[in-house]
Amino acid sequence: MEVSPAQKIKKLGLVLPPAPPPAGVYRPVLVVGNFLYVSGQGPVQNDGSLMTGRAGDDTDKDGAKLAARQVGLTMLSTIHDHFGDFDRIKRVVKVLGMVNCTPDFGQQPYVMNGFSELMADVWGREHGIGVRSAVGMMLPNNILVEVEAMFELHK
Repeated sequence: MEVSPAQKIKKLGLVLPPAPPPAGVYRPVLVVGNFLYVSGQGPVQNDGSLMTGRAGDDTDKDGAKLAARQVGLTMLSTIHDHFGDFDRIKRVVKVLGMVNCTPDFGQQPYVMNGFSELMADVWGREHGIGVRSAVGMMLPNNILVEVEAMFELHK
Protein backbone atom coordinates (compact mmCIF):
# COMPACT_ATOMS: atom_id res chain seq x y z
CA MET A 1 0.00 0.00 0.00
CA GLU A 2 1.29 3.44 -0.93
CA VAL A 3 2.14 5.86 1.86
CA SER A 4 0.31 9.20 1.62
CA PRO A 5 2.20 12.53 1.64
CA ALA A 6 0.88 13.31 5.14
CA GLN A 7 2.09 9.90 6.36
CA LYS A 8 5.49 10.46 4.70
CA ILE A 9 5.89 13.80 6.48
CA LYS A 10 5.29 12.05 9.81
CA LYS A 11 7.43 9.03 8.90
CA LEU A 12 10.34 11.29 7.91
CA GLY A 13 10.01 13.13 11.22
CA LEU A 14 9.84 16.50 9.49
CA VAL A 15 9.40 19.44 11.83
CA LEU A 16 7.53 22.28 10.18
CA PRO A 17 8.40 25.84 11.21
CA PRO A 18 5.65 28.37 11.85
CA ALA A 19 3.95 29.51 8.64
CA PRO A 20 4.93 33.12 7.97
CA PRO A 21 2.22 35.77 7.75
CA PRO A 22 1.94 37.53 4.37
CA ALA A 23 4.55 40.27 4.06
CA GLY A 24 2.38 42.35 1.75
CA VAL A 25 -0.87 42.41 -0.15
CA TYR A 26 -1.15 38.86 -1.50
CA ARG A 27 -2.53 35.44 -0.66
CA PRO A 28 -0.15 32.80 0.71
CA VAL A 29 -1.98 30.14 -1.32
CA LEU A 30 -4.61 30.23 -4.04
CA VAL A 31 -6.57 27.40 -5.62
CA VAL A 32 -7.57 27.88 -9.26
CA GLY A 33 -9.25 24.89 -10.90
CA ASN A 34 -7.26 21.85 -9.86
CA PHE A 35 -4.05 23.77 -9.14
CA LEU A 36 -2.66 25.08 -5.86
CA TYR A 37 -0.37 28.10 -6.20
CA VAL A 38 1.92 28.97 -3.29
CA SER A 39 3.39 32.47 -3.03
CA GLY A 40 7.10 32.93 -2.54
CA GLN A 41 8.31 31.46 0.74
CA GLY A 42 11.53 32.14 2.60
CA PRO A 43 13.59 29.91 4.91
CA VAL A 44 11.77 30.23 8.24
CA GLN A 45 13.49 28.40 11.08
CA ASN A 46 11.66 26.61 13.88
CA ASP A 47 12.02 29.65 16.16
CA GLY A 48 10.39 31.88 13.52
CA SER A 49 13.60 33.62 12.47
CA LEU A 50 14.77 33.74 8.86
CA MET A 51 17.94 32.21 7.44
CA THR A 52 19.85 35.11 5.91
CA GLY A 53 23.01 35.67 3.93
CA ARG A 54 24.36 35.57 0.39
CA ALA A 55 25.65 32.48 -1.33
CA GLY A 56 29.20 33.10 -2.52
CA ASP A 57 29.74 35.68 0.22
CA ASP A 58 28.94 34.63 3.80
CA THR A 59 27.31 31.30 2.87
CA ASP A 60 28.61 28.45 0.72
CA LYS A 61 26.58 26.32 -1.69
CA ASP A 62 25.87 23.65 0.96
CA GLY A 63 24.58 26.21 3.46
CA ALA A 64 22.37 27.70 0.77
CA LYS A 65 21.12 24.20 -0.16
CA LEU A 66 20.10 23.67 3.48
CA ALA A 67 18.24 26.99 3.32
CA ALA A 68 16.39 25.80 0.19
CA ARG A 69 15.36 22.65 2.08
CA GLN A 70 14.16 24.86 4.94
CA VAL A 71 12.06 26.82 2.43
CA GLY A 72 10.46 23.49 1.50
CA LEU A 73 9.55 22.91 5.15
CA THR A 74 8.20 26.47 5.35
CA MET A 75 6.11 25.87 2.24
CA LEU A 76 4.69 22.66 3.73
CA SER A 77 3.75 24.65 6.84
CA THR A 78 2.05 27.33 4.73
CA ILE A 79 0.14 24.68 2.79
CA HIS A 80 -0.93 23.03 6.04
CA ASP A 81 -2.13 26.29 7.60
CA HIS A 82 -3.82 27.83 4.55
CA PHE A 83 -4.92 24.83 2.49
CA GLY A 84 -4.99 21.91 4.88
CA ASP A 85 -4.79 18.46 3.37
CA PHE A 86 -1.43 17.38 1.91
CA ASP A 87 -3.10 14.27 0.52
CA ARG A 88 -5.24 16.38 -1.84
CA ILE A 89 -2.03 17.35 -3.66
CA LYS A 90 -1.26 15.05 -6.57
CA ARG A 91 2.09 16.43 -7.69
CA VAL A 92 4.56 19.29 -7.91
CA VAL A 93 4.15 21.03 -11.28
CA LYS A 94 6.39 24.12 -11.33
CA VAL A 95 9.00 25.59 -9.00
CA LEU A 96 10.74 28.96 -9.22
CA GLY A 97 13.78 29.07 -6.96
CA MET A 98 15.52 32.36 -6.26
CA VAL A 99 18.92 32.36 -4.55
CA ASN A 100 20.40 35.42 -2.87
CA CYS A 101 23.94 35.32 -4.21
CA THR A 102 26.95 37.20 -5.46
CA PRO A 103 27.15 37.88 -9.22
CA ASP A 104 29.84 35.21 -9.70
CA PHE A 105 27.95 32.44 -7.83
CA GLY A 106 26.75 29.89 -10.39
CA GLN A 107 25.44 27.03 -8.27
CA GLN A 108 21.74 28.00 -8.13
CA PRO A 109 20.55 24.62 -9.52
CA TYR A 110 22.59 22.78 -6.87
CA VAL A 111 21.13 25.00 -4.15
CA MET A 112 17.58 24.38 -5.34
CA ASN A 113 18.12 20.63 -5.10
CA GLY A 114 17.59 21.10 -1.35
CA PHE A 115 13.97 22.06 -2.03
CA SER A 116 13.40 19.54 -4.83
CA GLU A 117 14.85 16.61 -2.87
CA LEU A 118 12.47 17.34 0.01
CA MET A 119 9.45 17.44 -2.33
CA ALA A 120 10.60 14.12 -3.86
CA ASP A 121 10.82 12.65 -0.35
CA VAL A 122 7.22 13.68 0.37
CA TRP A 123 5.50 13.00 -2.99
CA GLY A 124 7.94 10.48 -4.47
CA ARG A 125 10.25 11.01 -7.44
CA GLU A 126 7.46 10.67 -10.00
CA HIS A 127 5.17 13.28 -8.43
CA GLY A 128 7.54 15.31 -6.27
CA ILE A 129 9.74 16.59 -9.08
CA GLY A 130 8.27 19.10 -11.51
CA VAL A 131 9.70 21.63 -13.89
CA ARG A 132 11.97 24.17 -12.25
CA SER A 133 13.87 27.39 -12.70
CA ALA A 134 16.78 28.40 -10.44
CA VAL A 135 18.04 31.96 -10.62
CA GLY A 136 20.28 34.29 -8.65
CA MET A 137 19.20 37.70 -7.41
CA MET A 138 18.98 39.98 -4.39
CA LEU A 139 16.19 38.97 -2.03
CA PRO A 140 14.17 40.93 0.54
CA ASN A 141 15.50 41.07 4.10
CA ASN A 142 18.67 39.33 2.87
CA ILE A 143 16.99 35.89 3.00
CA LEU A 144 19.09 33.15 1.43
CA VAL A 145 16.45 31.52 -0.76
CA GLU A 146 12.87 32.17 -1.86
CA VAL A 147 10.68 29.65 -3.67
CA GLU A 148 7.25 29.83 -5.24
CA ALA A 149 5.50 26.72 -6.51
CA MET A 150 2.49 25.31 -8.28
CA PHE A 151 0.93 21.94 -7.39
CA GLU A 152 -1.71 19.85 -9.17
CA LEU A 153 -4.61 18.70 -7.01
CA HIS A 154 -6.42 15.37 -7.23
CA LYS A 155 -9.75 15.80 -8.98
